[in-house]
Amino acid sequence: MAKPIKEGLSYSQKDIMELLIDFSSFKDRVEKKFRDVARELEGKPNEHDLWVSLYMISTDYSEEAVNKRTKVESSVQKVS
Repeated sequence: MAKPIKEGLSYSQKDIMELLIDFSSFKDRVEKKFRDVARELEGKPNEHDLWVSLYMISTDYSEEAVNKRTKVESSVQKVS
């Protein structure tokens, strides 16, 4: 969902709420795991932009990882 939002497509209120909930849980996980990063971002005038950028980067990375895994699995199935 992150890529289409970057491209400026419109979504329903439910879609946006799901994205915000996902983003919020992502932020909580990052804060727990990387307390130094969270402290660095806290209170900055552009804190929200930094969190959103970090979220978008991680979302793109996870999508790429899933796509690579899917390609590898499909090529293994073809060989079998």
